[in-house]
Amino acid sequence: MADPTALQNSARSAVFRRSFNKTFPSAVRGEGVYVWDAEGKRYLDFSGCAAVNLIGHGVREISAAMAEQARQLEFVHTSQFTTPIAEEYAQELLEFAGENFRGGAVYFTCGGSESVETALKLARQYQVEIGHSKRHQVLSRTQSYHGSTLGALSVSGNKRRREIYLPMVREFAHVGIPYCYRCAYDCSDGCRNCGQEYAAELEKAMESANGQAAAFIFEPVSGATLGAVVPPPGYLQKVAEVCRRHGVLLIADEVMTGMGRTGKNFAVEHWDVRPDILVTAKGLSSGYAPLGAVIATKKVVDAIASGSFVHGFTYNAHPVSLAAGRAVLQFLQRERLVETADSGRDGSVAAKLGGSLATLLNLEVVGEVRGIGLLRGVEFVFDKQRKKPFAPELNFAGRVTSAAFKRGLLVYPVQGSVDGVSGDHLLIAPPAVTTPEQIDGAVRQLREAIEEAMAGAK
Repeated sequence: MADPTALQNSARSAVFRRSFNKTFPSAVRGEGVYVWDAEGKRYLDFSGCAAVNLIGHGVREISAAMAEQARQLEFVHTSQFTTPIAEEYAQELLEFAGENFRGGAVYFTCGGSESVETALKLARQYQVEIGHSKRHQVLSRTQSYHGSTLGALSVSGNKRRREIYLPMVREFAHVGIPYCYRCAYDCSDGCRNCGQEYAAELEKAMESANGQAAAFIFEPVSGATLGAVVPPPGYLQKVAEVCRRHGVLLIADEVMTGMGRTGKNFAVEHWDVRPDILVTAKGLSSGYAPLGAVIATKKVVDAIASGSFVHGFTYNAHPVSLAAGRAVLQFLQRERLVETADSGRDGSVAAKLGGSLATLLNLEVVGEVRGIGLLRGVEFVFDKQRKKPFAPELNFAGRVTSAAFKRGLLVYPVQGSVDGVSGDHLLIAPPAVTTPEQIDGAVRQLREAIEEAMAGAK
């Protein structure tokens, strides 16, 4: 048998990688907040594998639940069967989602992009079923990201991930997104006014759609594209009111923010917003299996209940993945990890994370530290007073990430937060089982990595 390390370090691996311009170490083991590579080097997972892992690596009861399900039944097609695990887990997930989804239903997928694609089609079919067949447009926001399928890219605002595929994408209106560090409006009142201005942009887009808008999709707290930007007061409530008044479905993309990441079961709960459709993934299985879900309210389900949903994937509601998701849900509830992720709770891991990261603000290249719960962003600037970003070709966030990686620290770099091209930040999203001591150590390593990148950028 060939040595996997030798294979991956050969002139060209057989794996089609995300980048052919770099070498990737081979990860072989995970436990708690750590991952080990084949050479024995240990890395602290300060990004939760792109805001995926919330419960920690190597929790044996999750893999045991998956193995037990595989022994009983590994797969059936949803056009022929349901399964006990699907029925039980869907009910538990509805209860976790709260009163707004009482009487609703859950559509399981293999991840976030599939879930967003499903939600877009569901919104369209809902409008057709209630007699509004002209409604087909899905409005969204600039500087957002909703997934990599062509449908999900069409409602995304991430310029770098969209640009090459634009000739293949059906475009609808993208409205501005509140980003108070770089606000287009007056933020002198604590950003309440700017929230109303951004909501007014959505209303104008709906009016311009001439009755063809079917849904509006948004991230309650921005994900990778802007790095944990929290909405200003009153903004999401106004958006929800505008959607209701115009007969437009509200789709909350909680692929990254759901399942306790922000200190609530779902982030919309921070603002008492009740979406018609909620999309979740990542923390749903905490990375133990490919899994996503679309949670629909009773109103949406009732509109389609007399017929069938014209959509499907071979592996949706895969029994082994559902066993992983159900075990993760039970684990995070038993261990009270949602409370751990609540940055408003004194002594919580999330509060510690926010406080420790804030100490980076005394570095001359750290313009803002933002976020909520266990989802945080660190934005870098060349000139702090003018908030001027680094030149994109410098790839400052990538330099920091490389310096952190050498130190055994995993963070998630993104470029383009200012205008789609310029602007560097890191996304920080550690598992909820991270200790205060580990957070302090990680922030020290991150500070060293930033200082190393600063020296190299001069």
